[in-house]
Amino acid sequence: MTHGRERPTAKIIDVLLAEHRNIKKLLHVLEQELDAFARSHSPDYEIMQAIIQYFLDYPEGYHHPKEDILFEKLKLRDAALAKRIGDVEDEHELETARLQKFSRAVNDVLAGREVLRQTFHDIAHEFISYQRAHMDKEETMLFPAAIRALKDEDWADIDARLANRADPLFDGATEKKYQALQKTILRWERETQAVRQPARA
Repeated sequence: MTHGRERPTAKIIDVLLAEHRNIKKLLHVLEQELDAFARSHSPDYEIMQAIIQYFLDYPEGYHHPKEDILFEKLKLRDAALAKRIGDVEDEHELETARLQKFSRAVNDVLAGREVLRQTFHDIAHEFISYQRAHMDKEETMLFPAAIRALKDEDWADIDARLANRADPLFDGATEKKYQALQKTILRWERETQAVRQPARA
């Protein structure tokens, strides 16, 4: 049970966890498209492109920098603990490289260049698997470590440095370039709900 005012950690960590939940939705949509690809159906490459564009736009530009600031603060407060977690900034750079590799593969297919089916499948799944593993590591190691080690003034400084920008897909008015993707996500959520409903009956 907590007493007194809420610690300033709550806002920042809650925002990061909410963004992780949104990213996981997109990874699931990607997996659906790859399942169609595995069954020799044609996936929706426009949806894939929209997901890639979103990752370049928001997680790369706004989500990862928040986590990098968090990690910087942790290194100052507990360098040994930060070292055990690993280099979050380096991992973000690897994520960027995998995203760019996936983007090139999609563009090659759309341009009619020859891409082996297995190669495309491997590149896409490597991107998805790495994203999930990285988020799991942050949620189980980085975020709890930061909550334990950082002081109120650290959280206040992080909050002051955060870019104040709405998520172009998940916050309120969806940008036009992401509207088809949003409809796909909503359709997946409805289908998932329909599947779960009989199980609870």
